[in-house]
Amino acid sequence: MFDGTPEMELAPEERRARLRLARSARIGPVTFHEALAHFGSAHAACTTLATVAEASIEREEAALAAQGGRFLVFGDAHYPAALAALPDAPPVLSALGDPAWLARPMLAIVGARDASLAGRRFAADLATSLGASGFVIASGLARGIDAAAHEASLETGTVAVLACGVDQVYPPHHAALQAAIAERGLILSEAPLGAPPTARAFPRRNRIVSGLSAGVVVIEAAERSGSLITAQRAAEQGREVFVVPGSPMDPRYAGSNGLIRDGAILVRDSNDILSVLGRPSIVRQAPENAKEIPGDEASARIVQALGAVPTAVDELVRRCQVSAAAVSEVLMALELEGRLERHRGNRVSLI
Repeated sequence: MFDGTPEMELAPEERRARLRLARSARIGPVTFHEALAHFGSAHAACTTLATVAEASIEREEAALAAQGGRFLVFGDAHYPAALAALPDAPPVLSALGDPAWLARPMLAIVGARDASLAGRRFAADLATSLGASGFVIASGLARGIDAAAHEASLETGTVAVLACGVDQVYPPHHAALQAAIAERGLILSEAPLGAPPTARAFPRRNRIVSGLSAGVVVIEAAERSGSLITAQRAAEQGREVFVVPGSPMDPRYAGSNGLIRDGAILVRDSNDILSVLGRPSIVRQAPENAKEIPGDEASARIVQALGAVPTAVDELVRRCQVSAAAVSEVLMALELEGRLERHRGNRVSLI
């Protein structure tokens, strides 16, 4: 949590003026930066433009501090450098948690709210693997893929960007997860305290998720998914766009597969991401105690891990914590029963 002693490069007078300018009506991110360029400083802009009263800023800042948070103002030492370079960088972010996570390399994982079990598992596995490689995982705290990525990266670092005030809980059933992220990771929002989630706030939230990150990983994006907006903003911001492919018969992958068609990087596992970003690959090994798992339990694990979406056989070995021989035996039995379909690339799915 914050210790109440902000490290900042801005003079206190200028910092307060930037808060006033940012919270003023009809002044969005682009207008904010145009005002800084035109007037030379927020302090000068506030002497000319109609801005919110300083007392209003003081009340919000005190309320945020009472929750253990603080403002990150454009120009502060803790303001994320990746965002600062954007033309529509948020003038101010409310933050709950440890801002030190912002100094670490970051990757975003986003995807469907109504994600399949396989999609959520893949997101969790990917977040765990990327976290072990030194990346903080950013996402939007939505249901499905976002939640799976956050939960899996609590130990290695996760940042949640909200489309509402940081004092709001959305969706409501994520109250425990949001509290855990505030305690062990970082929660950010461009919105003022008390602001509810609105339709137009989500695309604005998405540009922050992508802007914080070296790249965005998309899992199960439908044809009109909000994840496609995040991917589009990532491309515009010069970030890498990684996509997990899926069956053309599954509408949850219509948007994802379209991104790959248009040039996004196909992802089979974390090594496909690490290789692009210049990080060492992870060597996959079956666990030493795999042979100790009873046959019935191993079979149940493998069947549960399978679904309509093709899964790599070596991924089954790793995910189910069983030997390659055990996986091969179960797959053969399923195939003889007419329940298994084999695909190119040593991948399988249930029929």
